[in-house]
Amino acid sequence: MPAADIVRAADPNSQEALDALRHSCAHVMAQAVQELFPGTKITIGPAIENGFYYDFDSEHRFTEEDFKAIERKMLQIVEGNHEFVGKEVTYEESKKYWTERGEPYKLELLEQFKDQTLTHYTHSTFTDLCRGGHTPSTKQIRHFKLLTVAGAYWRGDEKRQMLQRIYATAWPTKDQLQQHLKMLEEAKKRDHRKIGPALDLFSIQDLAGPGLIFWHPKGGRMRLIMEDWLRNEALKRGYDMVYTPHIANINLWHTSGHTSFYKDNMFGEIEVEKADYMLKPMNCPFHILIYKSALRSYKTLPLRFAELGTVYRYERSGVLHGLMRVRGFTQDDAHIFCTPDQIESEVEGCVDFAMEVFKTYGFTKYAMEVSTWDPEKRSDYAGEADEWERATNALISVLTKRGLPFKLCKGEAAFYGPKIDMKLIDAIGRPWQLSTVQFDFNLPKKFDMEFVGSDGNRHRPLMVHRALYGSVERFFGILVEHYAGNFPLWLAPVQVKILTLTEEQDAAAEALRKTLEAAGLRVELDLRRERIGHKIRETTLEKVPYMVILGPKDVETATVSVRLRDGRQFNGLKPDDLVKKLTDEAATKQTTPVWE
Repeated sequence: MPAADIVRAADPNSQEALDALRHSCAHVMAQAVQELFPGTKITIGPAIENGFYYDFDSEHRFTEEDFKAIERKMLQIVEGNHEFVGKEVTYEESKKYWTERGEPYKLELLEQFKDQTLTHYTHSTFTDLCRGGHTPSTKQIRHFKLLTVAGAYWRGDEKRQMLQRIYATAWPTKDQLQQHLKMLEEAKKRDHRKIGPALDLFSIQDLAGPGLIFWHPKGGRMRLIMEDWLRNEALKRGYDMVYTPHIANINLWHTSGHTSFYKDNMFGEIEVEKADYMLKPMNCPFHILIYKSALRSYKTLPLRFAELGTVYRYERSGVLHGLMRVRGFTQDDAHIFCTPDQIESEVEGCVDFAMEVFKTYGFTKYAMEVSTWDPEKRSDYAGEADEWERATNALISVLTKRGLPFKLCKGEAAFYGPKIDMKLIDAIGRPWQLSTVQFDFNLPKKFDMEFVGSDGNRHRPLMVHRALYGSVERFFGILVEHYAGNFPLWLAPVQVKILTLTEEQDAAAEALRKTLEAAGLRVELDLRRERIGHKIRETTLEKVPYMVILGPKDVETATVSVRLRDGRQFNGLKPDDLVKKLTDEAATKQTTPVWE
């Protein structure tokens, strides 16, 4: 057994140590489940971000009521202080072991890895086919919690057996576990799938099908604000806006390679006049066709094509998740075509644009990763070594100049180029993958892209993929959860709601509405003959940033009373002062109201 397979990290919070802890806990959970529910077949149990899962095939339908019993059994196993012992085995030995125990899923996995070094890891009476990464013993596993159970197809294939996936988490200390559970409870309160429909922002309609988003008027208003801001920023930064079709002849996808490596994620062929078309899963080939519509010169480069383009991907129903994982979504896509000596300045522009997005939407914490190639596996990558070197150095140089810390991820680049991934950290500490700057050495070759250089010869341009929101839908969902629906004034679908006490204030309310709307504010009136307390409660639930309450005294003195979403109230304001405060707050895109 390689010593590296038992993790004795000096830092228990290192990713390696956390993964080992969680993977070990998955083994303990699998043992507990098999002991409590005889006949259960085991599959895989990997560590994932902030936790782990294990997939089971069992006649017993697991519920969250079973979790306490499973946790008690796990604690009994843990208290035995059993060592994790790894053993290299031959294919024949492993096959015999799993055959005798009637474990069909392990036998299937065995066939996949039969040409690799095989290891069995054992603790107590439980053995798993496993590549390793474990704690020295079970005594390190003390702080864990089972969370949810969900269905999951074996190998992600909907034609295979539906398994039961138990999700759980594990941490080095009790405090860390409690902190994580507290965060999960807060995340439930912020769930965009609840807040979004409650605020009448969007819906998913059963009759239309899963993974397809219907934007309601209020959500549509917010989306328009987001898209307009992004377009205007792009234009200021030298991008040209383009628009491309939703479908294309299948030959385009043959040329791009999508039908070879991505077809399972694309919707099927659409026959049109005996030719096959397919919905686009990406915008990249379309922008390349625009580039190739004319012979380009080095004098016209860089070209920056940007599009809010709707794409379609066949996501399996089991992975669909509100706005975060859908089948039709709009990418804020941009592709930059440039010369080698323009690389660094273009990357710099992309990073600066991304940082402006973070700042504008109120995100102050983020993390950067640079994914590079592995030169020792040269055949796994497109492009030449000097291209990889130049592109990678450009990514690193820009982040270094900007003083932005980053993690270098060697060997994790896509085959077609290195990239920067930017993760924002939301209000409750969760990281979200958002902006990406990605080089592509593959598509320019597939499409035989050229430009005329200063030497009069034909050269191949470099291509950079750039996304900032990632997708409008997903970023919108992140914003809902980050703000818990309490959007800043500039983004809120309704910025001000005017409430009257009696019908005697209706005329003044209408006049105030016109004044506020003339200043560019989004206003609603509530002239219903309901008690003011009821109106205030409803408006509070709607999370409107400002309520203007008009009573007899306000009309008499030509003033207004303003109630903020947080419950603070200010009386006796002149309408002109109110307009100035609100327009200043909206124009500066403040994330919190500033009132004295």
